[in-house]
Amino acid sequence: MYKVFKNEQTSGGWLNKGGIVRVLETIQDLLIISLCIGLFTLMAIQLRAMFFELLPPLNFKVVTSDILFLLILVELFRLLIIYLQEQRVSIGVAVEVSIVSVLREVLVRGVLEAHWTQILSACAFLIVMAILLIVRAWLPPTFSGIDPEKMISLRYKGKEANESSEMVMKQQEDYKMPANILDSNSNVTSEHH
Repeated sequence: MYKVFKNEQTSGGWLNKGGIVRVLETIQDLLIISLCIGLFTLMAIQLRAMFFELLPPLNFKVVTSDILFLLILVELFRLLIIYLQEQRVSIGVAVEVSIVSVLREVLVRGVLEAHWTQILSACAFLIVMAILLIVRAWLPPTFSGIDPEKMISLRYKGKEANESSEMVMKQQEDYKMPANILDSNSNVTSEHH
């Protein structure tokens, strides 16, 4: 037991941050997997209920609502799968889920039955989501090997390194002796040997 404690102390402290992060990421992955299983089960139950609602008498409002709800569940499932694969939340998929959710609510309540402020706020929200999708399409992919924050950090570090190397070179040039003095010094040292 003392040996373990000693190794932890020599590794930089009593708290192994890398190990804790790995354990927490594993727990988070297990939670996401359980969410995927639960979501898949909910989709199967919803699909079964939707097939029974297709039997006569047919209620189009309920069927449309169920279909859109199933699409929302599929998009959420896709969002969780992307998270498991890439350890990130896809902004595009999240925006698509939001858009489909708002459209489902508008269709279920009915455009004519909803108050005009609700329709106006839903339209404003959809416009913001559409702008977010357009802006997201112009941004470079963050997690396909290109991390903009890392690039900026490296660029900043490179800029600092260039400035410091330029400063060192300038200092060397300021303290540099003329070539003829250096040559005469080397001749003097060679004559003494």
